[in-house]
Amino acid sequence: MYPTRQKAEQLLAEAAKCNPGPWENHSRNVAQCAEKIAAACQGMDADKAYVVGLLHDIGRKFGVKHLGHVYDGWKYMLELKYDEAARICLSHSFNEGDLKGYIGNFDITEEQTEEIRQALSVMSFDDYDRLIQLCDSLAAAEGVVDMEERMNDVKRRYGSYPQSKWDKNMELKAYFEQKAGEDIYDIVGKTW
Repeated sequence: MYPTRQKAEQLLAEAAKCNPGPWENHSRNVAQCAEKIAAACQGMDADKAYVVGLLHDIGRKFGVKHLGHVYDGWKYMLELKYDEAARICLSHSFNEGDLKGYIGNFDITEEQTEEIRQALSVMSFDDYDRLIQLCDSLAAAEGVVDMEERMNDVKRRYGSYPQSKWDKNMELKAYFEQKAGEDIYDIVGKTW
């Protein structure tokens, strides 16, 4: 389950009032990229891609957090019974499927960290998980950017960017280009 597009827009607007910041525009740009790529891929629902992309960072509603935004968004969407959106809140930061490649502070309790670890250990990523992971590395608050520039920006801000995570992002790009039969940047209309 995931909310309607209208409800997702409402949830994001409410969340942005609680914690204003560039994450709102980033979320919109992720959603727009996801919708365009899904529309270009046979068997994917562009509306679902937009909605789960729009809500992937909804945990930021609860304040400026690192791993906390993943946990908070996951739990918030589960509370609202939007299990598919909750899944994306959880999976979007872990393109390798586990905590080891997480970039940012572990600003939640050990019990909460273990909840995430356990949930990831039984999760098999689907194309929506992979799509939002890709779009998260394509979309900045200002618009669509070169993935390598976005990853370098994260590296500058956090001090590191694991090579395996970088390589996985490039694999995701190639995967969706193969599915769509088109260059990702052409699909999304890169703005840089």
